[in-house]
Amino acid sequence: MKQVITLSDNAANRIKEIMSKAEKDLVGLRVGVKSGGCAGMSYIMEYTKEVKPNDEVIEDKGVKLFVDPGAIMYLLGTEMDTKKSNFHHHLSSKILMKQKGVDAVSPLRYNRIMRDTNI
Repeated sequence: MKQVITLSDNAANRIKEIMSKAEKDLVGLRVGVKSGGCAGMSYIMEYTKEVKPNDEVIEDKGVKLFVDPGAIMYLLGTEMDTKKSNFHHHLSSKILMKQKGVDAVSPLRYNRIMRDTNI
């Protein structure tokens, strides 16, 4: 089976940096979807302390992601990447979820921008 989510080197490094500053009893990041957003679904990402029985476990570039089985069809083929921005003179790095096959000229190419501070 194709890996549900892949990570760019930049995304893996940023997630490792975030995880290194988090609580030590965490097992990784949980990635999923919820109702809402422009396309009817929006991405969620949060710390997790447990592996649920039916989780899809993804290990890529030293990062562990846990995906709920109900979210797989929405996340299949997604690449996590990062983007640096300078908003109101505050430099930040955002984690992006990019889906393959989305029209390159679409303003929704990066379907959901997740700020690291919201993880």
